[in-house]
Order: sequence, then C-alpha cells, then structure tokens
Amino acid sequence: MSLRIAIDASRTTTDRPTGTEHYARRLIHAFVEANLSRDEPQDLALYFRDAPPADLFPANATTRQIVLPWRRAWTHLRFARELWATRPDVCFVPAHTLPLFFPGYALVTVHDLGYKRFPTAHPQMQRRYLDFTTAHSQRRATLVLADSRATANDLSRYYGTPQEKIRILYPGVDADSLRFEAKDIARVRDRFQLPERFFLFIGTLQPRKNIQGIVNAFAQWQQQVGDRQTGLVLAGGEGWLFDKTWQAGAENVRMLGYIDEGDKGALLSQALALVFPSFYEGFGFPVVEAMICGTPVIASNTSSLPELVGEAGLLVDPQDTAAIAVAMQRYNSDCNLRESMIHKGKQRAATFTWRRAAIRLQEIFDEIQQMR
Repeated sequence: MSLRIAIDASRTTTDRPTGTEHYARRLIHAFVEANLSRDEPQDLALYFRDAPPADLFPANATTRQIVLPWRRAWTHLRFARELWATRPDVCFVPAHTLPLFFPGYALVTVHDLGYKRFPTAHPQMQRRYLDFTTAHSQRRATLVLADSRATANDLSRYYGTPQEKIRILYPGVDADSLRFEAKDIARVRDRFQLPERFFLFIGTLQPRKNIQGIVNAFAQWQQQVGDRQTGLVLAGGEGWLFDKTWQAGAENVRMLGYIDEGDKGALLSQALALVFPSFYEGFGFPVVEAMICGTPVIASNTSSLPELVGEAGLLVDPQDTAAIAVAMQRYNSDCNLRESMIHKGKQRAATFTWRRAAIRLQEIFDEIQQMR
C-alpha cells in the first residue's frame, strides 16, 4: 500500500535560491520523477505559499500541487491547518522547521547547525528561532535527514538526537545546470571584467565563510610569489555581518555580488582553484560544483568538507592562513597536481547526484511505511 505524503515545497519558489532552496527544489523534482518508476507510486501533495512556475516540477497523475496563500507563520498556521484537514500519512519538510502541531508521521531535513557552532555569525533573533525550531523538529520527527555525517554528529551533540533516528542523505548537484559553451566563457569574462587568471570563492559573503582568511591568504601568496596580476574573485551576495574592509590588504580582489545559476559553470571553469576554507558547512555545494566543472579545490579539513572532497582536493586548517596560501601556490605552480585533482574531482563529484538522493529518500519513506 502506498503512502500519502505531504511535502512542504514553499522554499522552492524564491527568486534567488541559496543552498537550502536549491536542495528543496532539486530533491523534490528528482523524487517526483523517481516516484513514477515505482510499481505502486506514492501519492504526493506539494504545498506552496506562492504559485510555482508551471514547469517547476513534473506534472503527473500521482502528484498534486496546492497553493496555500498566507503572509506570516505559514508553516505553523496555514500548512499545519491543511495537515489537520487532510491527514496525510507522512509530512516531509526539507528545511529544518516542522509545524508545531500536526498529526501523523514526519520527516525533516536539518542541513547544518552553524548557528550553534558560530552563534555570533547569525542575527540573534534568527539564531533563537533556528534553535527553537530545530529542537522541536528533531524531537517531533519520526526520522531526521542530515546532509552529512558532520551534521548528524552535531544533532546528537547539541540536541541529544539518537543516531538511530538520523539518516544521512547526501544532496546531489545538478551537473546539467553547470554546462556551458565557449561563448558563455567569453560572455561571463566580459560581463564581470574578470582577470586573466584568478582564484575563486563562491558563496554568501559572511564571517562563517572565512572571507577575511581567504583575502589574507591571497595577500600572503601575492607577497611570496610577487604576482600582482592574478586576481581573487569573491562571488556571492552580502550576508549577515558583511564587512567591506575584508578585501583590504590585497590587490586585485573583485567582488561580483550574487551570481546567476546560468553563469556559475562558466565562471568556475576559468578559476585556478576554488578557495573554500569555510569554518563550517553542513554540505558545501560549491565544492562539488567546482569538481564537476574541472576546477581544483582548496577546502577546510573540518565539518562536512572532508566527506565531500575525500582525496580529490587540498584540505587545510581554515584558521591557518599560511596553509591556505601554500595550497594556492601548489595549484599555481604544479601542473601535475592540478591535473590529478581535476581527474579525481570529476570522479568524486559523480557520486553526488539527485537521482541517487531521490532513491535514498524513497528507501527512507519505505522505512516509515514499515513503522505504520
């Protein structure tokens, strides 16, 4: 007997999606497609706060799309009211926050606990809300999805979540969205006035991403090799506690602002390396995206990043500016190392697909079905 599954798809309609919104959009899309291949497909109901584009998710007989307009507290009021009215077998929320009160089984994704690891990098009200809702969600959920083993361990450390209640579901990365042609390289280079050679960071510009450390490492590298032509490109929107003085002390640093998805592949492919020594990541999408595009990776040896990179990149202590500078120089001077990491990175990235994530999600719903 198939399940009736209610899915919170409210995070999929934002104009400028970040990691959490991409996760919700791509996982739901892949799950809807995978559901059709089952002998007995699940009955899916996707719930939105805003009307989605007509082509956002595949249309089929086993998937309904329901728009529930509501201004404030949509999850706890409007979505919850719908769950009480329809009483699905399972509610799935792919982004941290389950409703406070609702019937039935529940599955929730907790992406990361960065607000616990680095509380000063988040607004106080946001931190309190995340703490409250995550504590509630991990307690109320039948099972909890974590993007990585690092996040699973943090759930147990900070909230006492039993490991037997947690399931690891690595997100995928959409390789098709990163495809580009030669004309795209020229277009992106001209649009952003890129240096001929550059190191690249992609992500929200906020303290947790170690932007100051990246710039300081780049300045050290410039001084050590005497190179003032190679640039450092910081691509991403300004986040909480952004400080424009971060770029001081180094020459040829460019801040591009938010990058459209259609430009990301062409931008990544031109970089000497992706420099991503973040202090904490539940799952670092830019790292896998870089590997797909054939861009060598410098990443932190902390949180989830070693799980993603494995031996396909250079791992550094994010607190060690000199180590980051050394990694930059290794990629700058060692062509054999670059080629080796590019090859390993493409193989590694191929394991992170949304199809694989959707199959894993199916298995987890089957677990819940056995509990009924």
